[in-house]
Amino acid sequence: MSSLPLVLAPVPFSDPAVQALVAEVQQEYVRRYGGPDETPLPDGVFDAPEGAFFLGSVDGVPVAMGGWRLRRDVAPWGLAPAAEVKRMYVAPAARRRGHAARVLAHLERTAREAGAAAMVLETGLAQPEAIALYTAGGYREIEAFGYYSWSPSARYFGKRLTPA
Repeated sequence: MSSLPLVLAPVPFSDPAVQALVAEVQQEYVRRYGGPDETPLPDGVFDAPEGAFFLGSVDGVPVAMGGWRLRRDVAPWGLAPAAEVKRMYVAPAARRRGHAARVLAHLERTAREAGAAAMVLETGLAQPEAIALYTAGGYREIEAFGYYSWSPSARYFGKRLTPA
């Protein structure tokens, strides 16, 4: 994989390159958890102004993705609305180059610009590198929310996007 920079571009979630990466991350969930992520993502969930989705490419090759959707039902530390990170992923061949941190920072910036006061996310114990990324980026554990809130292996994190 090239050492060229990651270029992030807004794309529809339905974009074929995004869907190819979604298939990859779902297979990773199957390997790690025994099944795919079944969180419902209705059509248009990443459409502005309630969300956004980005594809990251290196030298024209799609290698990363991530999106956010506003969650008016989640308010860590009383901050609302929150934006929830969804389908963040970096392909194995492109890992360990800082791409995940760049995608996350881009998601935070664009969500803040869209009016989100906090960023929230769900991950799991079978993804220790994701937990390390989020905690290194200033995320703190928050109360469970959403589709997998019943799962003992799910972990929930949040970060303030507005000044204290």
